[in-house]
Amino acid sequence: MKQVVFISGKGGTGKSTVVAALSRMAGDKVLADCDVDAPNLHLLVRGTRTYQADFSGANAALIDREKCVECGACRDACRFDAIQEDYGVEPMACEGCGACMLVCPTDAIRLTQVKTGETYVDDTSLGTFSHARLDIGAEGSGKLVTAVKKNMQRYQKDEIWALVDGSPGIGCVVIASMTGADAVVAVCEPTQSGKSDLVRVLQVAAHFGIPAYVCINKYDLHEGLTGEIEGLCRENNIPVIGRIPYEPAVIQALQAMQTPVEAGLTHITDEIGRMWDTLTAALNEEKENKED
Repeated sequence: MKQVVFISGKGGTGKSTVVAALSRMAGDKVLADCDVDAPNLHLLVRGTRTYQADFSGANAALIDREKCVECGACRDACRFDAIQEDYGVEPMACEGCGACMLVCPTDAIRLTQVKTGETYVDDTSLGTFSHARLDIGAEGSGKLVTAVKKNMQRYQKDEIWALVDGSPGIGCVVIASMTGADAVVAVCEPTQSGKSDLVRVLQVAAHFGIPAYVCINKYDLHEGLTGEIEGLCRENNIPVIGRIPYEPAVIQALQAMQTPVEAGLTHITDEIGRMWDTLTAALNEEKENKED
């Protein structure tokens, strides 16, 4: 199964809209949403829940009040002011570093795992769909992304493709989204910040040796900047495989919980289809070259 991860340097570039449209257009695939901080692909990809589980991705201190002598050593050692005056622990403040446990003279403190999110797997008409949601204020989103991808692989059958809606940015969640990918498609917009974000996210892909492709969304909003982005990609031998025009009706479709496919926006979906054909042809050619 070949895994294609759609990424962006920031949120709001149209990455999820492209993945949601491809979920209707590409065949024989599984789906995953790795934006666990603010997931939204589930709004456009609906099905029957087949798996749900709490996820524990962080530790927090727990004080045994019977053993505690209230010496204050733990409070002095805590850099995050997570231990209160009554020696209760504020879980939202505790980073689970274990410093308090190390200095406790009576071994009254231990680290315990805490729930930081939930993972889901849905059976949909479009294919198996793995996704998750990080609890508000919780840590460990990179670990949760890894759990999403593990569930995707655990519930796969004999599908050829995996379409992954990656996390935005360049941090650990993006790295976790890219892990195991055969290719990444960076979706950007023709703005100065969009160009800057694209450079950084492509650097992440290059660092991990993952083949990268670029899709310019709303390319006709500023064709001068679109040209600059295309020039940048040429200089770095990165193919621009998609140029999606600006279309206000896309927003209206999303407000109605529709992708461009259901909304009948053929000038948009035709371009997304051409992009997918170009990408799959390139990946299949790369596979054949490796086999030779």
